[in-house]
Parts: sequence; C-alpha cells; structure tokens
Amino acid sequence: MDKTYHPQTIEHYWYPIWENQDYFAPTGQGQPYCIMIPPPNVTGTLHMGHSFQDTLMDLLIRYHRMSGHNTLWQAGTDHAGIATQMVVERQLLAQGLTRHQLGRDTFIQKVWEWKALSGGHITRQLRRMGASLDWASERFTLDEGLSRAVQTVFIQLYEEGLIYRGQRLVNWDPVLHTAVSDLEVVSQEEKGALWHLRYPLQNGTGYVEVATTRPETMLGDMAVAVHPEDERYQHLIGQHLILPLTDRHIPIIADTHIDPSFGTGCVKITPAHDFNDYAIAQRHQLPLLNLFTPDAKLNDNAPLAYRGLDRFVARKRIVADLEHAGLLAAIHPHTLMVPRGDRSHAIIEPLLTDQWYVKVAPLAAPAIQAVQAGHIRFIPENWAKTYFDWMENIQDWCISRQIWWGHRIPAWYDPQGQIYVASDEAAARQKYQLPDSLPLTQDSDVLDTWFSSALWPFSTLGWPEPTERLATFYPTSVLVTGFDIIFFWVARMIMMGLKFQGQVPFREVYIHGLIRDSEGQKMSKSKGNVLDPLDLIDGIDLTSLIAKRTTGLMQPDMAPRIEQITRQQFPEGIPAFGTDALRFTFAALASTGRDIRFELGRIEGYRNFCNKLWNASRYVIMNTSAQNDSTPPNSDPVPWDSLALPERWILTRLYQTIAQVHQHLSAYRFDLMAQTLYEFTWNEYCDWYLEFSKSALQSHSVPAQQATRYTLIQVLETLLRLLHPIIPFITEELWQKIAPLAGKTGPTLLQQPYPQPSPELPDLNLIQEIEWLKQVILGIRRIRAEMNIAPGKPLSILLQQGTETDRQRIASHQSRLINLARLESITWLDATAPTPESAYALVDELRILIPLAGLIDKTVELNRLQRETQKLRKDLEKGQAKLQNPQFTDKAPAEIIERERERVGKMEIALQELEAQILRIQALV
Repeated sequence: MDKTYHPQTIEHYWYPIWENQDYFAPTGQGQPYCIMIPPPNVTGTLHMGHSFQDTLMDLLIRYHRMSGHNTLWQAGTDHAGIATQMVVERQLLAQGLTRHQLGRDTFIQKVWEWKALSGGHITRQLRRMGASLDWASERFTLDEGLSRAVQTVFIQLYEEGLIYRGQRLVNWDPVLHTAVSDLEVVSQEEKGALWHLRYPLQNGTGYVEVATTRPETMLGDMAVAVHPEDERYQHLIGQHLILPLTDRHIPIIADTHIDPSFGTGCVKITPAHDFNDYAIAQRHQLPLLNLFTPDAKLNDNAPLAYRGLDRFVARKRIVADLEHAGLLAAIHPHTLMVPRGDRSHAIIEPLLTDQWYVKVAPLAAPAIQAVQAGHIRFIPENWAKTYFDWMENIQDWCISRQIWWGHRIPAWYDPQGQIYVASDEAAARQKYQLPDSLPLTQDSDVLDTWFSSALWPFSTLGWPEPTERLATFYPTSVLVTGFDIIFFWVARMIMMGLKFQGQVPFREVYIHGLIRDSEGQKMSKSKGNVLDPLDLIDGIDLTSLIAKRTTGLMQPDMAPRIEQITRQQFPEGIPAFGTDALRFTFAALASTGRDIRFELGRIEGYRNFCNKLWNASRYVIMNTSAQNDSTPPNSDPVPWDSLALPERWILTRLYQTIAQVHQHLSAYRFDLMAQTLYEFTWNEYCDWYLEFSKSALQSHSVPAQQATRYTLIQVLETLLRLLHPIIPFITEELWQKIAPLAGKTGPTLLQQPYPQPSPELPDLNLIQEIEWLKQVILGIRRIRAEMNIAPGKPLSILLQQGTETDRQRIASHQSRLINLARLESITWLDATAPTPESAYALVDELRILIPLAGLIDKTVELNRLQRETQKLRKDLEKGQAKLQNPQFTDKAPAEIIERERERVGKMEIALQELEAQILRIQALV
C-alpha cells in the first residue's frame, strides 16, 4: 500500500472500472428506488451548485444500492434551447454568417454537429465527481423518444382546450428576438433616473405630474392612475388628460394598486409594456397599444418623429421634446431594479405578442391537492408553503419561443390563419380532412425548454410506450433540487405527472440551499469569487486561475480588481484536494438552511480526514496482514466475552454510529450523517482505538492480539462501507486491500451490503468507563502541553479524592494508562495528605496531580515567560500603531495591509496564551 494518499490516481483508476462493468445499472432485484437527475444544459459546465446537488443524489443512490434496492439514477441532459442556439450562432458569427443565411434545416444540422463534438463536456465532469448514474440509459430532451412524448402531450392538451394561442404580455429579449421565462431574467440594481412629466388636463385648468423611470413608453400610455383614497387627486378621477407629443386623450382612473408615496402619486399606465400596468388595464378595460418592434425600436404606432428609433435613443429625444414644450418638471437620480436576459444581458422588454399558452389552473388544482394530502412531502416542510403560494396564484404558462433549436410546435396554418395541430403535416391533413391543394405552413416557434423538462420523470422511462422501466420506477422516489426552480420545474412536473400518469412523479422533494462564498455572497464572475469544482479537485496555479476568472467578463475594466481579489484569496493558487474531500465538504454543508457558505478551510480539513483514514488503514494492514501461521485469521469471529473493554467499546460505538447514520439519512440530514461519521472515524477509531490497540498488540497474550486484530479489521471494513456513499474513491481503494483480511469477497465495494443497525441496546456503562479513561489520559496530556513537558518523558502521578469506582478503574486500566499517558508510576494519596508543588487536573471527583519537582523550576519558567511576554507586547504595539497610521493604510498595497493584520492577530493570540500560562504556573498547588 502506498505510503501517501494520491486521490487523482485512485479516481482515474476506479471510475472507468465502475462504469465499464455496468455497476451503476439497476439490478432488477429489491424494492425500486429512483432519482431523476435535474438535466444539466448540454452547453453547461459543472459549477458548485451542480456538484453540490449531484453529490447528495449520488450519496442517496449509493446508500440505497448498497441497501439492496433496485436503484436507478436516470442520466440525461437538456437541449437548452436559447443557450445552445447562442453558442452555435456565435461560432457562425465568427465566420461572418448568420443562421438566417444558412436557413433553418442547415442551422439545426450545425447545432447537432456541435452537440456531437462538444455537448458531452458536463457529463464527463459528472464522472469526475464520482456520479454513479446509469449512463447506459442516458437520455437527451431532443432524442427521438422524448420528442415523441413532447408531441403527444402538446396534442392532447390542445385537443382538451388546455393549450391555446393568444396575445399577452411576455418577457421579450430584443437581442435574441424571443420570449423568455422569468427564470431567464436576472433583475439587478442599477442607477437610473426618475423623470417627472406634466400631462395637461383636457379642460385646460392645469396638469397632473407623473413620475416614470421609462419616459420612452409614455407614447403608449392609456391612462393615468391614482389611489382612490388619495385626497390630492380624488376630484380629478374621471377627467381626461392630453397625452403630450401625441394627439390622444387618456382618462384619469382610480386603482388600489397605486402607491401614493411613490413619485407624485400619479402613475402613467402603459398596458402593452409593463406587467403591473397590463393587470390594471385588464381591470379597467383599457385598450393596449404596442410601441416596439421585436428589436425594441419604436414602430408605426408611435408619432412619425420617433418611428424607427431605438428605445433609448427615443428616450433622449422624447425627454428633450418634453423639456422644450415645458412639460418636463424635474429629473431625479433613482436606483431601480433592471431586468436583463441571463444569456444576452439585454434589458428585457415587456412586449405584447402572439404566443402559445398552457391553461394552468385545471392542472394546478390536483397538484395542490396532492401535496395537501401528503402524496408528496417537501423537505424542509416550509417549502410546501412557498409551493402553495405560487400554485394558488398561478398564471397561464407561455410555452412558445421564437428560436429554431428545440421541439418545434406541431401546429400548421392555412392561408387564412386557421390552426391545425398534429404530429406532422400528413397527420394534420388526415386528421382535419384537408386537401393536398391547401397550402400549410408549420409554426416556426419551438417549445419552452421547461415544457420537455416537465415530462422528464416519465418520458425518460419510455412513455408514451408502456415500458417495464416505467412500470418499475414511476413514481420516482425523491427529487433533489434547489429552491429557485420550485415554480419552473418542480410544480410543472407534478402537474404533468398527475395529468399523464395519474400519479405524482416523486414521493419526496428535498430542497437544498444555494452555495455561496465564505462571506455569504452569491458566486458570480463579476465579483471574482467563483470557484470551479474541478479546480478544487485537481488544483490550479495562480496564473491560470487569474486568466480563468478574468476571461469573458461583461465589463473588461473589472479585470484588475478581480485579479487583485484572486491574488489575496489564493496567493499560491488552489491546491489539489481530490473528489472525495470535496464530496465530504458538500455533505457536511448540506444543512436545512437556505444559504450555504463554502470555506476553503473546510475542504482542507476533509482532505486531512482522507489522509487520516489512509494512514489508519496502513496501520491496520501492517499489524494484521503479515502474521505467522499460528495466528488465527483476522476474519474469524471472536466471542463478545473474549473481547477486552476497548474492543467492546469501539464495536458498541460502531453499532451506535450505524444507527445514527440511518436515522440522519432517512431525515435527509446529510450534514449530521457526515458529522457522525467524521467524529467516529477521527476521534474514536483513529485517535483512541488505534492507540488502545497498540497495548494489546505489544502484549504477549495471543488471544488479546487476535481479538484486537479482529476488531481492527472488522471495524475498519464496516466503516469503509459506511463512508462509501460520501467518499467512494478512497473507500473502494482501501476496501480492496482490507476485504480479504476481513473475509469479504466481491469485485467492488459499491455492491457490498450497507451496514445495518443492531437490535441490541448499547452497554452505556461500558461507554462511560472508556469515556472516563479518555478524560484521565486527556487531563495528563493537557498538563504536559501547558507545562511544556516533553511528550515522551515518563511522569509519576498522584491520585486523590477519587471514588471506589475510580480506584477499581485505575486498577483495571493501569497498564493502558502507563502506555498511553507515558507514566512511570501511579500513587494514591489520602484526601488529607500534604501534596508537593504540582499541576493538577480533575475528572469528576478524581484529582490527578503531577509533581513538578525535576520537571520545571517555577521561578525560572515564570521569568522566561515574562521576558517573552514583554518582547511580544512591544512587537504587538508596533504592529497596531502601523495599522492605525494613514501613511501606511492609504499607500500600501491591499495584500501587504492584510498580511500585517494577520500578523497582528496572531501576536494577540500568542500574547493571550503566554499570559494564561503565567497564571497557570502561579496557581500551581
């Protein structure tokens, strides 16, 4: 066995074996357990959020696979309509071409060619994370089977009147020329202005002043609204205004939606370009006037002077014309939320367009009832309220997109605009009895990506065919996802699953938090705080990291600041931690909170954990694998009564740990599972039991040696099975070496049974006795550390004031105490006997004294500590003064200032420790 743990070597070795041997496929035996992966975009790369949720899903799958369940983790990717089309369009643009020059069919072929070459990047990254997906059944939302499912659903919903075509307001991306979903809109705070405009009253008696952040839309105003209880304007309700720069008159209306405290309390209503205004217009039967073309230029509904102008050019012209007419009252700086497309970064325009919609209310009602009745459980439960709030106020779903890559809408039009819905043109002619002479044109739009994703739980299993896999794995077991897509994906899967399968798509929904940086900030390229999971796994040097973080910025002038942040965070780059360390970190962070702070110190700690497990396994192998022929095999069971106290203790704690792991995992408390396994592995098995084992292995008792070797092996082998779902690579590597010593056979750890709880109750007295022994040893070790006594120097200890139980335990464990605490002698004193100058520790009533004669000279040690304290205090004062000096803090580079702060902080801690040590020595008995 290698002396050093090399995670990359192990990871690259084991994953191909697991996949090529088809170990991830369902076994066909046991109770079905199925998880559907939220299909990542085919254009995507693995980010921290993916890695986090995929780790949790893999943990569940590996646990249930080892527990004997017939497990399926369904693999697949999403065609990601807009994102994929943009990638290929950018490539064409570099060649001086557009998709329109190629034509639809040729362009679609180009996208398929790109997918074949580059579309598997994220699935390769998933393999690096150890994801045990059933790759043999991988699906793609545009493959033939899923496309058939999408068509079947669209046609049936249309025939039932649940899909219709209508004109409504949508989020319009003027760069991509398509409607986009709310999830594809990112609202961010930006600096703008609030323009105060004067609208003259029609009767000539004055004007009202309106405040707006978008003066260019005033040409489409259909009313001015005030709050019905706003006394300033109650007398004007019902009157009419002259809309400036036009020849139209608009009414003053009253609506409770208006906030009297915003601006002037008078709000211009532009129904065709604002979602709130659209809702007000519906309530007041106002007409709608669309001002913009698909690329956000003013159309022919605008006055002649403004037609063809870009919306922001028109804004400047309109403001200038209003000012010239004396109708611009004021301009105030104003910070507002600006909606931008997450792909194009263009400002989204609410636009009135003809689109396809799903009539959602009839589908939402059974989906609400399913959760109310407990057929689906949200974890944590508070997310059910979020689900209900949205579902009970749900709006019809716009499902059409004005792009080419995706599921083309199966609808055809005749020259009169009549709609015919069918799977293809021939089917449409047959279904509607249309003659061949009638020309038909297919709708050019494609379906929203979320439409096909909503069918994912059953379309991936073969529907609409009644496949064996569909019958076995639907409904699925649990959905693992982030709270940000409860509305866009979770709710829609529930609605579609109930509609087309008559059953919920999953029994439980585990909602995890979002990964943020160590300061709680959202990870974003513009903040320079993005971490790439593969960089954490493989490591990356500083130069490469800076290049990675500063390439492709929306605002290139931010590059110097991001470089500075990166140099401060990672002055030597990011070291390689390995997949298992990253997975353990994710599991340990998976609490029930909304946000999860990722700190590099955590992954470093779990890399150390993997090292600890590696070294413990080396110790066990070295002490159990090379025994002479007369030593019984390590796998032969040793009767419980033949085991010494430490062996019975570690086995009892193992059984407790097994029970706790099952309990935590059934509650989806991955963090508590990880914590339980960490504490047992590090603190109890590695730190204590391995120490206890040395005494027995060095003894001359063959039965004691055999019992110890048996326990070392059995506990470690069980522990590797317990840990495998979290850290699969290192546990597989170690299990292959440990299994023969434990009498276990099999080609791979992931097919071994997961440890099950023992029905027997733990012996609490046994646990308490070992805890007492540990406290005695720790008390002696603490005195050594505090008094700066060499760890290997034998000590004589005195005991005083103990109970009869203490005396019995000291007698029973005397040899262990002498070995583990490095003792020369143990002597009991009467309670009233005088004691020499000693350092002491307490374990309940038991007083442990270590005479210091010959160990330290109290006076000499105090003088030494006081000299160190004086020197350190002077250095600390200099450092503090430096940090308070503006000549330093204003001129020195940020990394130098930060380094000085760290140095001062360390000196403050060191000074506190020295002062505490002085007090300890002064207080010696």
